[in-house]
Amino acid sequence: MTSPSHNPALSSDHGDLPRRGLMFIMSSPSGAGKTTISRMLLERDPSIRMSVSCTTRPPRPGEVDGKDYHFVSQDRFDATIAAEEFLEWAHVFGKSYGTPKAQVEAGLAAGQDYLFDIDWQGTQQLYQKLERDVVRVFLLPPSIDELRRRLTGRGTDSAEVIADRMARAQSEISHWDGYDYVLVNDDVDRCYAKVEQILAAERLKRARQTGLIGFARTLMAPAG
Repeated sequence: MTSPSHNPALSSDHGDLPRRGLMFIMSSPSGAGKTTISRMLLERDPSIRMSVSCTTRPPRPGEVDGKDYHFVSQDRFDATIAAEEFLEWAHVFGKSYGTPKAQVEAGLAAGQDYLFDIDWQGTQQLYQKLERDVVRVFLLPPSIDELRRRLTGRGTDSAEVIADRMARAQSEISHWDGYDYVLVNDDVDRCYAKVEQILAAERLKRARQTGLIGFARTLMAPAG
């Protein structure tokens, strides 16, 4: 008997069928942990990559153009909007951010998964354009007091900036019900484990298994 791992209809030695990639969105108010968990996911899962956005803000120390962001002028950004070449875009804290359309659509068709660290507005735009490819995860802090403690503990922002972030955080939290999954990040390792479970289940959804129809037909074909 031929084992599944050697069936020519399968795409790899692990018995994986060809599938369409997905857009894994993680949103949260600042300080709720999405950046930490995103980094953990990128370090531990080689099958997902960060979507590289365009931004008009200047590079921070250590950031690399084309890897962390595509750093562009406001004129260039506005021209890209006019040409409808963004999947989503938004103005945040006086700067502009957007997701280039062509590279993501080509990657999804080839089975590449993308991680998005965007707010609820960008999430809505992506969902309206590519609903079947989008998985939406929202992270909540265990309490407002803990969120304030985390922001203050960074030691990088003034009291005025922290107050602005707290006000924005409560506005962002009000959109929690626009997501497929909502997790309370009271423990980063436990929260990360749940994120892994969500991603694994979404990858296995029948609608994303583009090779499933052909594979099933080989199983139903008369024995020769």
